[in-house]
Amino acid sequence: MKTAEALRGHVTNAADHPDLRDCLFPVDREVEVAECAVEGELPAGLRGQFVRNGPNQMFEPTGKYHTFDGDGMLHGVTFDEGGALYRNRWIRTRGLEAEIALGRSVYPGLSDLMNVPDESLVGDAGPIKNRANTHIVRHAGRLLALWEQGLPTEVTPELDTVGEWSFGGKLRGAMTAHPRIDPRTGEMLFFSYNLFPPYLTYYVADERGDLVHRVDLDLPAPVMMHDFLVTEEYAVFMDSPVVFNMEGLASGEPMMVWRPENGTRLGVLPRRGAAEEVRWFEVEPSHVQHFWNAWADGDRIELAGCRYPRVDFGLEAEASAEDSGVATIGAPPARYWIDLERGQAGWEPIDDMVGEFGRINDERTGLRTDCLYMPAFTRPGALAGHFDTVVKYDTSGASRSTWYVGDDAYVGEVVFAPSPDAAAEDDGWLLTASHDVGRGRSEVLILDARDVAAGPIARVQIPQRMPLGFHANWFAA
Repeated sequence: MKTAEALRGHVTNAADHPDLRDCLFPVDREVEVAECAVEGELPAGLRGQFVRNGPNQMFEPTGKYHTFDGDGMLHGVTFDEGGALYRNRWIRTRGLEAEIALGRSVYPGLSDLMNVPDESLVGDAGPIKNRANTHIVRHAGRLLALWEQGLPTEVTPELDTVGEWSFGGKLRGAMTAHPRIDPRTGEMLFFSYNLFPPYLTYYVADERGDLVHRVDLDLPAPVMMHDFLVTEEYAVFMDSPVVFNMEGLASGEPMMVWRPENGTRLGVLPRRGAAEEVRWFEVEPSHVQHFWNAWADGDRIELAGCRYPRVDFGLEAEASAEDSGVATIGAPPARYWIDLERGQAGWEPIDDMVGEFGRINDERTGLRTDCLYMPAFTRPGALAGHFDTVVKYDTSGASRSTWYVGDDAYVGEVVFAPSPDAAAEDDGWLLTASHDVGRGRSEVLILDARDVAAGPIARVQIPQRMPLGFHANWFAA
């Protein structure tokens, strides 16, 4: 474990990068507050830790900056009988440690990957910085901060960095930021997408954290596959038209392109299956960045997520004069289906509300799920991450309930924390990070998952601003 004095950031955004403005501007220090002020009353059964990961650039960028480029920072709130404790920590990856030693940035952003730093500057940290800025999960007693083009980075419950975790040397490539953990078997199932063949590799780690299964799957192109799904028997993948433009990258073309002529396929593989056992089912060209869940009902597999008819992540090449800022990233929710017996697949809309970062009660992973949660956009012209509404769908009754955060505020990913004595799927609480621009105040909000429209039952006051982030999780005590 690395121990050091609290870090300080040094970003001014002198170049006025769009993705370092306003709520995307990083905080410059690590702090810890043992007793956060709370408005309302914390639920007696809420015991554990809410942790959110996201980009928080430490040094002035070397060139064009995209929000995907930021150094990972964890913000954590621990709930116990004494109240709520807050701390935030940069994730001290090898790349960031190399820059800390130099006192400046040397790694370029994702739009300029051809311009790697000299080994004399970064040593064994490698040519591409593992930013560890996307997600955090807990498996087999380890907390793992994730970035989908690098190894997981293990951290402690206090959010201090331990180092890269390679499953005892068995994982030599990257790991998705969205593994699926089966609460019944304890397995963690995940994949990596690759820029060169094999384009997709699938893994299973058992309940002890041992890597016990690997299979390379053949894809026709290097697609950007951010998420996938599991049922009790299968792993389900989406091969979409978001393709890495390797042949054009060196000449200054965009790093990722949309190629609808490639089509979209849903792949179904037995959870411990071999490559030749995967079955592919074509659907109308589309992309899903984040799925809710999947389950099987006989020979029919149901899955849901926010469906994009087209994707643009704003990752123009360094030579491009285009604005690198991310526009609105969000899409309406949709339900996909696969009929294994008939060899067919299709989709249908769930709603027209635009959102992202769909979450469920994770105890239902791989099983039928009726309660779906997401943050959504309702204000016109909102930028990526500026979610303003918490949404709950109850698909058993085809109902939608919402809570609006206010005209000057936004919320982040909505995480479900089950009640210790839960009797129903939605017995528990929703937690989300929020920032009120008008009041200049960041909070972690707690809502009763059974009554989202009633709004927060408690608000934990965070002692410093929480910039816009990516994914969060709940770790029960």
